[in-house]
Amino acid sequence: MGYRYITLPIHTALSKRQRTLLEVNVRQSPAVVSAYIGDNGNLTVYYEGQLVLPELMAKIQFASRAEQPVAVSHTQHTGDDNSSFAEYRRDAILAGVGLLGLQLLRMAMPGAFTAVYLGRSAFVLFVARKFIASGVRSLLVERQPNADTLTTTAVMASILGGKPESSLTLLALSNFAEMLTTYTAERARKHISNLLRLDQQYVWKVEDDGHEVRVAVESLKPGDRVGVHLGEKICVDGRVLSGAAAVDQSSITGEYIPAEKSEGDYVYAGTVLQNGFLEIVVEKMGDDTALARIVHMVEEAQARRAPVQNFADRMANMLVPISFIAAGLVYGATKDWQRVLNMLFIDFSCGLKLSTATAISAAIGRAASRGVLVKGGNYVEALAGVDTVVMDKTGTITVGKPQIVAVKAAPGVKERELLLLAASAEYHSAHPLACAILDHVEAQGWAIPPHSSTETIIARGILAEVPDFEDIRGGRILVGSWRFMEEHQLECQGLKDDSGAERGYNLVYVARDAELLGLLVVSDPIRPNLKKTINQLRRQGVDEVVMITGDTEPVAKHVAAALDLDAYYAEVLPEDKATLVNRLRRRSQVLMVGDGINDAPALAFADVGVAMGGRRTDIAVESAAITINSEDPLVLSEVVTLGKQTMKIVQQNFTATIAVNTAAMLLGAIGRTNPMISALIHNAATIGVVLNSARILVAAKKKW
Repeated sequence: MGYRYITLPIHTALSKRQRTLLEVNVRQSPAVVSAYIGDNGNLTVYYEGQLVLPELMAKIQFASRAEQPVAVSHTQHTGDDNSSFAEYRRDAILAGVGLLGLQLLRMAMPGAFTAVYLGRSAFVLFVARKFIASGVRSLLVERQPNADTLTTTAVMASILGGKPESSLTLLALSNFAEMLTTYTAERARKHISNLLRLDQQYVWKVEDDGHEVRVAVESLKPGDRVGVHLGEKICVDGRVLSGAAAVDQSSITGEYIPAEKSEGDYVYAGTVLQNGFLEIVVEKMGDDTALARIVHMVEEAQARRAPVQNFADRMANMLVPISFIAAGLVYGATKDWQRVLNMLFIDFSCGLKLSTATAISAAIGRAASRGVLVKGGNYVEALAGVDTVVMDKTGTITVGKPQIVAVKAAPGVKERELLLLAASAEYHSAHPLACAILDHVEAQGWAIPPHSSTETIIARGILAEVPDFEDIRGGRILVGSWRFMEEHQLECQGLKDDSGAERGYNLVYVARDAELLGLLVVSDPIRPNLKKTINQLRRQGVDEVVMITGDTEPVAKHVAAALDLDAYYAEVLPEDKATLVNRLRRRSQVLMVGDGINDAPALAFADVGVAMGGRRTDIAVESAAITINSEDPLVLSEVVTLGKQTMKIVQQNFTATIAVNTAAMLLGAIGRTNPMISALIHNAATIGVVLNSARILVAAKKKW
């Protein structure tokens, strides 16, 4: 490749952690292409260009002393993405400083203050330029005055009244309110993007000889192997080939406890390796990763407005003329220019529009930070009205992965013998019940004996020839349903369990050479915390919790009774799920939770469709309005709580905005305030309701 290398002896014995730290730190040097410590304890560094040896030696000395891991930072500055925020901040400061300066000039040099009237007016017009442009455009193009039209009128009135500086208070606070709103919306929009931003430009590609070489992320292709070390961010979606580590997946799943990853586990781009080492086979990169999909969904959500936002805009536009009418009436009754300015300096629309938009943006950002993807503000509002929750069973109510919950062996048969013979027969089967048997045996650490032949009998079971294995006698092994055993004329020997199906269990019988050995009780367990989730949903105003499943009536009945559900529908076909959801929508607002392909139509027809869990299908994600990446069902009740809290805050803001501004207008009309005080009251109310909305984004983590 044309790279040069240098080998440096390390005279101090390094622990595994210290060796990892040294490799990671040396790789941060711009000239370094690869660095690793060989079996002989020496550090080999491949580099191009000029290598700074003193810096390298300093890192070796530091690693020799290091006892704690060093945080590896990969920060890439991409410039100022908050230009609107910066403009509003600049104008707010400019207006505030200008007001203070003019007041000092008026007190110190009254003559000079009067002489610079045109300068004062020009300064005010400059500070108000954005409001003037927006206000005039709304009046001329949209043929309807807006809040900026009112601000423009107030500014012009103050100039014509000989006191242009009186509107600087209004401009300073208005810019500050806009700045706060822009900041909150931008933070909500970028909350998940910043959390997940793939700011590593390079990764460590594992070559065929096992050495790691630094390459650009863009150069990777599916099938490549990459090494991820302590403190580094995983840049691809892929499967672990070797190694073991704790990975912080909070940015993807919302879970703050690191997940243990080892061979065969799947990892996601944007997650951080907290300790250990992983070698990963690349499967997805760039826009194909779960990270990219999450970011795109959150960004798209900002463009989908909630109905309450449209209502706030319509109401705000309706209230703008009230200020003009009030100003006209006050001028006609009093001819007092100060009272007229009082009316023009007070505006209902700012508080209504800004606080509502801030609340919706903050709710989406808050949800995104917990791994919950809300596809639009309209769904935040819809959550507040949910009174019926419909759940699919497999994979939503249950874990979606059958497990052996009991083993019943015939007299004289050991449990290990029964399980190993069943596992041998099922070894090459992909049936969920077979997977449950194999997982159980592997969890015990037992070696599965080989079989010489197998035959699958559809809807019955498996017939296999298993040779003798260690102390276990093989033979002709049957694994399957009781009907399968009856067809082979086997005696039950007291093992037939008719109550199993009624309790929602699957019974798998095992026989050898016309002798029944026992049965395995397999169940798809109910998700932990699901009962608690349902109780919380009921406390939040959900009147009915319904289960829809394609499973049998006895199984559905058992699960419904265990969770105390209000109703259930069993043996439902996928197309019938959508019909049932539509029927429920006639009398209530429905939230549907599912994860599979068969749930997609129902998710699309529900008022709010939720795809939940790590095993959800792509079509379920596309059909749903909300995607929950966590496996914890409690997040579902938290999402409903977020929707209800958001709408409660919006209602608070409506009440406060109208009450405060109405009181300010009345005080201004009777001359109890001056324009500066009126502007202060109006903008303080606006800032207050915006802050009230923004607190959604910084809600305490314990509420989540």
